[in-house]
Amino acid sequence: MSLIEIKARGRAICQKYFANTQGRKMQRRDFLKLSATLGGGALLGPLAGCAREAAWQRMMQAGPAKVSRTVCNMCFWSCAAEMHVQDGTPWKITGNPDDPHCAGRLCTRGTAGLGAYYDPNRLVKPLLRVNRGGGQEFSVVRWDDALDFTAGKLQKLAAEHGPDRVAAMVHGAGAAHFAHLLRAFGTDALAEPAFAQCRGPRDTGFFLTFGQGISSPEQTDMENARCVVLIGAHIGENLHNSQVRSFADAIRNDATIITVDPRFSVAAGKARHWLPIKPGTDIALLLGWINVIISERLYDPGHVARNTLGFAELAGYIAPFTPEWAYGETGIEAARIRETARIMALHAPATVVHPGRHAVWWGDDTQRARAMAILAGLLGVWGAKGGYYLAERVAVPDYPTPAYPVPKSSWRDLTLKQFPLAGAPVTNVLLDDMASDAPHYRALLVYSTNLPMTMPNAPAQLARAAQRLDLIAVSDVQPSEMTGFADVVLPECTYLERYDALRNEDERDPCIALRAPTLPVLGESKPGWWIAKQLAERLGLHAYFPWGDYSQVLDWQLQRLGSSLSEMAQVGVKHFARQTPPYFTPGAPQEFKTPSGKIELYSETLAAAGFDPLPRYTRHAERPEGFYHLNYGRAPQHSFSRTQNNPVLYQLMPENLVWLHPLAATAFDIKDGAYIRLVNQDGVVSNKVRVRVTERTRPDSVWLVHGFGHTAQGLELAYGRGAADSSLITRVPCDPIMGGTAMRGNFVTFRKEAAA
Repeated sequence: MSLIEIKARGRAICQKYFANTQGRKMQRRDFLKLSATLGGGALLGPLAGCAREAAWQRMMQAGPAKVSRTVCNMCFWSCAAEMHVQDGTPWKITGNPDDPHCAGRLCTRGTAGLGAYYDPNRLVKPLLRVNRGGGQEFSVVRWDDALDFTAGKLQKLAAEHGPDRVAAMVHGAGAAHFAHLLRAFGTDALAEPAFAQCRGPRDTGFFLTFGQGISSPEQTDMENARCVVLIGAHIGENLHNSQVRSFADAIRNDATIITVDPRFSVAAGKARHWLPIKPGTDIALLLGWINVIISERLYDPGHVARNTLGFAELAGYIAPFTPEWAYGETGIEAARIRETARIMALHAPATVVHPGRHAVWWGDDTQRARAMAILAGLLGVWGAKGGYYLAERVAVPDYPTPAYPVPKSSWRDLTLKQFPLAGAPVTNVLLDDMASDAPHYRALLVYSTNLPMTMPNAPAQLARAAQRLDLIAVSDVQPSEMTGFADVVLPECTYLERYDALRNEDERDPCIALRAPTLPVLGESKPGWWIAKQLAERLGLHAYFPWGDYSQVLDWQLQRLGSSLSEMAQVGVKHFARQTPPYFTPGAPQEFKTPSGKIELYSETLAAAGFDPLPRYTRHAERPEGFYHLNYGRAPQHSFSRTQNNPVLYQLMPENLVWLHPLAATAFDIKDGAYIRLVNQDGVVSNKVRVRVTERTRPDSVWLVHGFGHTAQGLELAYGRGAADSSLITRVPCDPIMGGTAMRGNFVTFRKEAAA
């Protein structure tokens, strides 16, 4: 599509915003489709198109650019960025050269930040669900009305049931403001979907083994590694900036790459060994590898004696799980299992067993993570150069506010009865409660997370919960499937228009980065800190938000770190000296934060809780005749389901494709480029999706990019484009240890579409 065509399409979209939406008859609270034709200017609409048009026309005549610093929010990697403005017109966004997350180069999504700022579909005015004409619809209201309504509902709930009956589901840096608000209000039920729907099994498995989880960014020392093992990790497609650069360094240094994946991913294309494993058999492969390392004595006996617990139990347990046995389960030849295990051991401890992300696969995911951690523990790679470095973060002081009240009830009261080793609130547990006939939680705040596209079965759960809850409040930048369930929508401005908490992650070299406003706020959207503060004042919680502007909090913190807000506005990133070495001393005893102080190959904690202390392999459901494993993943053009409507990124990837092996395509007489619909084992039918016939996926599996198939009409570009994998995931066992939702155990067949 040419630039002229893009502009014409943008103008055509903008012209639709002058129509009015129609109300519909509904239940007590039903899903509202926030249409792109919503009246009253709730969406940015023509303003964005005009601003973009003016920017294009003035750009070539502009003077020297002024640069201001911020932190990107196009994905959670949070790279420090620099906004370039010429004669008052935004020009481009680049990476901060001093930032270890990006080293001066933003990814595809990061450079599209202006697309989020100018997106004509972004929310710019508060919305309130109202009864009108025998039905319900959203009405544009003043901020005072939206905030008074929300605070009034919370006050009434606290008076009748207690403040601990409020729950929140949040994501991203801005979530800290709402977490602070609700803890001050008197609840601790603050769930981040990333725990139960992404990282939780991984972090729990490593915590049980090493006494700590995996940080973000992951502390993988790939630039110094001699061998990198990727198990379902799509580095190069997820575009986690510093991880991609570190992986590229490993390739440049001629490290041996071993990629385990049913699909020939980008990472597999860089690998010396691609193991196209049968889906659901990863634990079998890991047990086979461990068997080789122990039976052939490829481990360092001194390290095992000094630093591990339970080696004898592991050695006895692992004996039957030979490579020949693993071949029968995984489809990976025994010789290749032995060869790759020997390569890992040869290069240890400079071997990275990458923990991956989005680790919710089959329902035994904590045990799969345990098997990965045990493999890493045997190889001695924790705290070793070329393995996992020891991460540090800056000790940023908390701004002084009163202590939080102790909630009358805790998220643990519900969660630990079902999942006794859950280390954080589990979103599916909270949502199950809200959808029950007698819910404990009676109000839900959702910040910057699109639950229907994130959680399996969430639309049905939310539909039931909506009839039982006293309040659903949503704060986000864009309309989404989640806003359709809201009583009140509180529009947040984009990251380019606001302050947030300092970026302070576990790093190789500790540093902080500042997110600060770089552009004027469009419409009436507000920063998250302002929304939380306004609600706090209406709830009588002034003492917890004593600042007038959040910049005061940042300046107070920075001054105690030997800096200031004015300095950080100039540099964007500030580095600090490490307090401890990045690696253990080779040959010396190591101290871990487990109960024993050692790497726990055999877990007494799991045994005491009634779980297998060593990873157990379980065969999962076989695919029915004529059906195929449903696999999904990431693409460099998009972040989850957040960016499909971004006008810039839409041009790069307007829809997803479903990958079919030629054998499957032949069996169903499906041609490359044709549109089909996917039908899962329970009869759920997807939107139409275009086919890519390729040998880069196993004959028994299909693959597509997550995040497409939006049903929110307010997303003018993304609405109805592509297929939503989340809608096809209807069989969802939960990890019994920590509650993570298993999202790999579904199958699809195909329904051909008539030719266009």
